[in-house]
Amino acid sequence: MSELVERVDERDEVLGVVDRDEAVRHGWLHRVVTIVCRDTTGRILVHRRPDDVSRFPGLYNWLLGGAVKVGEPYQDAVAREFKEEAGLPGQPRFVFKFLCRGVISPYWNAVHEIVVDQPVRPDPAEIAWYAWLTEDELADLARQETFVSDGRDALTRYLARSIPT
Repeated sequence: MSELVERVDERDEVLGVVDRDEAVRHGWLHRVVTIVCRDTTGRILVHRRPDDVSRFPGLYNWLLGGAVKVGEPYQDAVAREFKEEAGLPGQPRFVFKFLCRGVISPYWNAVHEIVVDQPVRPDPAEIAWYAWLTEDELADLARQETFVSDGRDALTRYLARSIPT
């Protein structure tokens, strides 16, 4: 199934509409939203991707999310992705955005965060396994080769932003 996205530039301004697979193949910038999902004790949801998905099969990640659709604002995309992947309604709050050079393609990554007080219901097509980890446990897991490298980059940025200066 074809997924259309907006090709954007280094300032995150729209250049046109392209197929996401084409954007990946040519290394064109597009938009992605990601979500840090925490429970009420502060632990972070970590998951393993199914073995049969096209992007990062079988690898561990700490971010939920996906591509922003054509004409879709980041805030709408993050709510949609959270509902699709966690099985819960909610409006994750924006934390930061950065230009991720990505292992398979560059993209603008708008990182969001949400605290959940009820059980998540992950989509098995997106999440094969999940657990709640502390930041230290997550940092240990992120050092493994079986961790999504783009997620490792975002984790470094996420943890650095909360260090007091």
